[in-house]
Amino acid sequence: MKTNLLTEEKQNCGLQRKFARPGFCIPGIALLFCAMLFHPVAALALGTRIPNQDPEAIARGNAFVATADNPSAIYYNPAGITQLDGVNAQFGTHIISINSTYEAPGGGTYHSKFGVQAVPEFYLTDKLKDYPISLGFGIYAPYGLAIHWPDNVPFKMAGMQAALTYVSLNPVVAWKVCDQLSIAAGPTFNVAQVMFRQAVDPAGDKFQFHGDDHDFGYTAGLMWQPVEKWSFGANYHSATKMNFSGTSSALGLPGGGSTTAEFPFAQFVMGGISFRPTTNWNFEADVDWTQWHALSNVQFNGTPFGSVNFPFHWKSSFMVGVGGTRYLDNGYFASAGYFFSQNSTSEGSFNPLIPDTDLHVGSLGFGHKGQHWSWTLAAQIITGPPRTVATDSDFPTANGRYQWMNGAFNFSIGYHF
Repeated sequence: MKTNLLTEEKQNCGLQRKFARPGFCIPGIALLFCAMLFHPVAALALGTRIPNQDPEAIARGNAFVATADNPSAIYYNPAGITQLDGVNAQFGTHIISINSTYEAPGGGTYHSKFGVQAVPEFYLTDKLKDYPISLGFGIYAPYGLAIHWPDNVPFKMAGMQAALTYVSLNPVVAWKVCDQLSIAAGPTFNVAQVMFRQAVDPAGDKFQFHGDDHDFGYTAGLMWQPVEKWSFGANYHSATKMNFSGTSSALGLPGGGSTTAEFPFAQFVMGGISFRPTTNWNFEADVDWTQWHALSNVQFNGTPFGSVNFPFHWKSSFMVGVGGTRYLDNGYFASAGYFFSQNSTSEGSFNPLIPDTDLHVGSLGFGHKGQHWSWTLAAQIITGPPRTVATDSDFPTANGRYQWMNGAFNFSIGYHF
């Protein structure tokens, strides 16, 4: 519903201030929340995807699908766990700084609240004795969002604050069909929560929504190494759909209470080619495609304004990553990589709660793999060209210039039993 509906609703409640276009929404898609108490994290220029799930992969520009030789293969390519002997456990954390800047067309610069946020992940694998079968279990956050703009930002009626967490619990079974080929698949149990806050009129009256839901999906992977120097990998994560159910309220308006909104979460596919010219080097290139065009319009029911339609009109997008690893003496290794992420958000429905742009990400990392213990450290510089939005018809107050500069640090520790 657009301005007219909301204006009528407020007038019917005896309030005299006229609504501008409210841009009412739950922006972004959900909040990843699990028993591990994950925090919401920013996902910039990735829609709400979080592709960074392991520092060894991150250091290589996330080009890891055709290598996938540590427990994080459960996310990157579960077929890769057939390369791991015995029982392996790995815990890691992706830590990112959040800093977004907005310049209004008429002048004025605004900064989102600076924060440092962490997203942990856990992986466990077990290769069965005397069978070509490996089992795995992972807990990770494939989606997330966190942003907080100041209360005086010009686009406050499009949104001021959002927090999303989405956690996947993912058991997998992998089968080594022959020496050259492995396949894998497994279900995902997904838990999500979302929080959203916006102004509902120029005077600053606030609307808030809190909701949660859970759903099931699945993943599948394939790894093929026809010759020693070349390996090919592919991985698929199914789409899911969350029907968020929670509470909403708006200052100055009666009603609200029980509110629902159905959000689709995109399916995505990853593919990669790894080349190992010698045992000391491994180079890889990957492509990652996300079907964001499934997120078009979302309807919110049971709000203080009745049923409200919110436009997204996102577009499907690609990420491309390249990287390499140099294996050193005594189990040490060093890696470097780069990935490019294409923006997913529509110019005509751009919302500053998901300030999406093309991203360029450079990374470095190093680590060690011993007989029992392993560890990896990685760092990223995340930036992109400023994005100027001038034709936003759904949220015209969001027109302006957006800029991002963020950094990330990643570490993991593993144990081989």
